[in-house]
Amino acid sequence: MTLSKILLVIMLAIITLPNSPGSAPIDSGQSIVYVGTFKREASKGIYAWRFDANSGQMDSLGLVADVMRPVFIALHPNRRFLYAVSRPTAVDRQNVGVAFAYSIDPKTARLTMINSLPTRGIDPAYVAVDQSGRNLLVANYGSNEGHGCIAVFPIKNDGSLSDASDFVQYSGSSVHPQRQTGPHSHAINVSPDNRFVFVADLGLDKIFVYHFDAERGKLTPNDPPFARLQPGAGPRHFVFHPQGQFFYVVNEINSTLTTFSYAAGSLREVQTVSTVAQDLAGSNTAATLQVHPNGKFLYVSNRGADNIAVYSINPKTGNVTLIEFVPAQGKTPGSFSIDPSGSWLVAANQSSDSLVLFQLDRQTGKLAATGRSFEVGTPSCVRFLSQNRLR
Repeated sequence: MTLSKILLVIMLAIITLPNSPGSAPIDSGQSIVYVGTFKREASKGIYAWRFDANSGQMDSLGLVADVMRPVFIALHPNRRFLYAVSRPTAVDRQNVGVAFAYSIDPKTARLTMINSLPTRGIDPAYVAVDQSGRNLLVANYGSNEGHGCIAVFPIKNDGSLSDASDFVQYSGSSVHPQRQTGPHSHAINVSPDNRFVFVADLGLDKIFVYHFDAERGKLTPNDPPFARLQPGAGPRHFVFHPQGQFFYVVNEINSTLTTFSYAAGSLREVQTVSTVAQDLAGSNTAATLQVHPNGKFLYVSNRGADNIAVYSINPKTGNVTLIEFVPAQGKTPGSFSIDPSGSWLVAANQSSDSLVLFQLDRQTGKLAATGRSFEVGTPSCVRFLSQNRLR
C-alpha cells in the first residue's frame, strides 16, 4: 500500500470514529433547559424546555420528574444522567434530605428515577458531579446536630448512587447573630483538574479545600485547609474562571463578590466588591454567579435588589469591573444559567414563579430583555444540556 493510501485510511478512520474529540459534532444550538423547584405547593418536581439558541425559542416539555422539592440539580459529564437533591418540606428542617439519580431519555428528555439515598444531612443546598463522573458531591445546609455537613456518593456505571464513601461534619460559628450561629455548607464542587474539592460554608465564612481521590471518593484536608472570607460575608456559591487561574465567590449576607487567584489548591484573595448599589446593600442577599464561557464577563444575581450584576474580567489579574445592573424582570432571582452558545441567559425568579429570557452580547457582556417569560412555580435551579449530546 502506498503512503498516500495509508494516510487516506487513517484520515477516514479518524473521521468516522464515534465520540472522538476530533469528530465531535458541532453544537447545533439545540439544548434542554432543566429546572428544579422549591415549593411543592406551586410545583410538582423537575420541569424542562427545549431551547433553540439560534432563535431563542423555548418550548415547554412540562413536568419531566415528579419529585418533592428538587431544589438543586446537576448533570453527569456523559449527559446520560441527572441528579437532584430534595428538601422534604419547606419548614421542617428535621427531615433528612434525599439525593435522587435519574436517567435521561435521549428523545423526550424525560427523567426515570434509578435510585435515591439520604444526603446524610438536612436541608441539602447543592449537588455536583466530579469531572470523572465517578462521584456525587452534596452540601447540606444543616444536619441532625444543626450544623452543615458534606458527603461524597460513588456513582456506578448505570448512574445509580452507592452509600457515602466520605462524610465531613463541620463545627464553629461566625459573627452574624442569626445567620452564623453554626456551620451552613452551601456549595461544593471540584477543581477543573479534579484534584481538589471546595466547600463554601456560609456560617463559618470559609472556603474549605480538600485533596480529592476520585477513584475512592475520599477527601483529605489541604494545607492550608481553608481560605477565609471577611467576617459576616456568608459565602454562598463559587465558580472557577474557564482558564483555571481565578476563583470567584459570591457572599450572600453582605452582598459582595470576592476574587481569588488560584494555583494547585491554594487560594489568595485579590479583590472584594459589592454586588449592588450602596443604598441597596442592607436589603439584599446575593445568590449565585457564573463566568461567561469566553472568560471575559461575570454575572451575579441579587435577591432584594432583584437584578443581575454584569462585570468585565481583567484577564491578567482576574479583577472585575462593574458594567451594569439589569432588572431581573421578576422577584428573587436565586438562580440563572448561560446557554452553551453564550448568547442567552435564563433567570429563575423564584418569588414570581417565572423563568425570564435575556439576550447576551458576547462582545460587550451586556444583557437585553427579550420580553419573554415562562411560568413555573418557585424555580430554584437552572441547567442547560446540549441536545446533540443526547443522541
